[in-house]
Amino acid sequence: MSYTDVSDSAKQEVDEKFKTVWTLPYSLLLRHTTEEVLDACLEAIEPNRAALTSCLRNQVMDDLTRGLRNHSWFNGFDISDELPKKFSLEQWVKLAKESQATVFIAVHGGIGEDGTLQSLLEAEGVPYTGPGAMASKTCMDKVATSLALQHLTDFGVLTINKDVKKKEDLLKMSISDLWLDLKSKLHCDTLCVKPARDGCSTGVARLCSEGDLAFYVNVLKDCLPRIPPNSLSKAHGMIEMPNPPPELLIFEPFVETDDIVVASKSRNENAHNLLWKGDSRWVEVTVGVVGKRGSMRSLTPSVTVKESGGILSLEEKFQGGTGINLTPPPPSIMSSATLERCKKRIELIANTLQLEGFSRIDAFVHADTGEVLIIEVNTVPGMTPSTVLIHQALSEQPPLYPQQFFRTLLDLASERSM
Repeated sequence: MSYTDVSDSAKQEVDEKFKTVWTLPYSLLLRHTTEEVLDACLEAIEPNRAALTSCLRNQVMDDLTRGLRNHSWFNGFDISDELPKKFSLEQWVKLAKESQATVFIAVHGGIGEDGTLQSLLEAEGVPYTGPGAMASKTCMDKVATSLALQHLTDFGVLTINKDVKKKEDLLKMSISDLWLDLKSKLHCDTLCVKPARDGCSTGVARLCSEGDLAFYVNVLKDCLPRIPPNSLSKAHGMIEMPNPPPELLIFEPFVETDDIVVASKSRNENAHNLLWKGDSRWVEVTVGVVGKRGSMRSLTPSVTVKESGGILSLEEKFQGGTGINLTPPPPSIMSSATLERCKKRIELIANTLQLEGFSRIDAFVHADTGEVLIIEVNTVPGMTPSTVLIHQALSEQPPLYPQQFFRTLLDLASERSM
C-alpha cells in the first residue's frame, strides 16, 4: 500500500518529483485521516519505538501461539514485522515501473487529481487508473471545466455563471462594495463561494448576506481550518477549509433546490415516507461514469439528501451513517424517461472532457426535462465504502460487486497502456 504525503510540500514550491511517498504495512492504514497515517509512519521508524513495538508484538504472538497451537485449525500467524518505507515520488514511480505495476490512484485532490501524478506516470510508461493528465488538469479547475462545456447548451448541458477573485484582492476590498458587485454581476441575492481548485465541499459555503461574506473572508484571512456549524446566517454543518487556503475563489449564484426528507417514523415502523415539495424542479445528483475514452457510460445517478444548509458536508459524502443517497432517484422525483435523458447528458459531459477509466460528476438535474447543470467533475472520486460509486455499481444489471468493479477499473488502466 502507498500513501502520498503532500501536506508540507504543498506550501512550498518544491519539485513534484521530490515529494514523499510511503509504502505501508496494512496495520498503518487503520487510521482515520492521512495526517494520522503520517504520524504513525514517523513513529514507526523511530529506532527505539520500532524496537519496543517489535518486542511487544513478538511477546503477544508467542502468548497467543501457546494458547492456540493445540487447535487443529491453527496454522500460525502471517503477521510480519514490516516497517513503512520512505521514497521520493520519483523513486516510487521508478519502483512501480520496475515492478510492472498498475497504479490505482486514490489521492483525492492535490497532485493526485490535478494531472501532476498522471504526467509522472505517463512519462515512465506506468499504467494508472482514471483520466489522463490533461483531462485531470481541466477538471481540477472548475472554471476550465465550465469553459470546456459551455458550447453544449443546445444539448441540455448548462454551466453556472462564475466570478473569480484572488484571495489577496478579497482581503483588501470593501466587503460592502464586493457584496453589491457580486450580486450585480451574477444577478442573484444568494451566492455560493468555493475554491477554484478543490472539490467535495471543501471550503464551499452559502452566502446570504454581506455579513456572511465578511465572515468567510475573515476565515480566509485567519487561515482557519474549518467554519463551525451555523456560523453563517443559513443553518449549515461543519465546513472544512482547504489547507493551505485557496489562492483563487469562485463566486456563483446559489442554485435553490427543495429539501428531500426521508421520514421513517409512522404507524408502520417499516415504512419510509419521502417528502419533497418539488417547487424549484432542480435536484442535486451525483453519478459515476466508467469506460474507455470516447465511450464512457453513465452509472445510475443518485439523488443526494442534505442534512442542513443546502451544501453537503464532507461527512455526508464519505462517512457512513451521516449522508443519504437515493439510488436510483425515486419515480416521485424523476421519471425513468427523465433519468435516461440525464444519463445521456452525463455521458456527453464525460466524453467532451475526455474522461476515461472512472470519474464522478456532481450536477443539478431538472426533474422534468433532464437538463443537467454542472457543479464539478472529480477525476479521482473518494473511495470510502460510503461513496456512491459503490452503491451505483451494485445498482447495475447485473450488479457489479466491489471486487469486480475495482478489477474493471484496473483492467481499463492496463488496456489503455497497451
